[in-house]
Amino acid sequence: MTSEAQSSVIRRLDESLINRIAAGEIIHRPSSALKELLENALDAGSTSIKITAKEGGLKMLQIQDNGSGIHKADLPVLCERFTTSKIKKFGDLAALTTYGFRGEALASISHVAHLSVVTKTKSDSCAWRCRHVFYSALSNALIQLVIEHVTMT
Repeated sequence: MTSEAQSSVIRRLDESLINRIAAGEIIHRPSSALKELLENALDAGSTSIKITAKEGGLKMLQIQDNGSGIHKADLPVLCERFTTSKIKKFGDLAALTTYGFRGEALASISHVAHLSVVTKTKSDSCAWRCRHVFYSALSNALIQLVIEHVTMT
C-alpha cells in the first residue's frame, strides 16, 4: 500500500479533536465568546452586566452579572456539549424565547480556554466556583473539573 493510500484511510477522529473543531465553529475569536456569554447572562434574567477584558479578550474575558445563577448540581455538566436548561424535546424549539438553547457555548469555550464559573442562586447560602481545565490532545485531552465553595469578601 502506498503512503497516499494509507493517508486516505477513513478513521474516527479522537473526541478531543472533535470538540476542538466544534469549538472553532462557534468561537472564532474573543468577540464570539463574549456574544455567547452575554446571551447566557441575558437568558438568565440579568439586569446588570459588567465586562472585563485584557488584551482584547485574548488573555482574559470576564462577565459578571446578576442573573439567576446556576445550581451547584448542574455544575458537573455545565461544559458538556448539548446540555441545556432551555429545551427537553424537539417541539420545544417552536416556543423558544431565549437567545441560546443548544448548550454549546460553554462547552466550546472550555475547549479553547481555561474556564472558571462563579455562581450563586438566590436560594444558595454561598457561591460556588467551577473550573474546567482542558489540556491539549498531546496531554491526553485531560479535562479537570473542580467545584469548590467560594467565600465572598
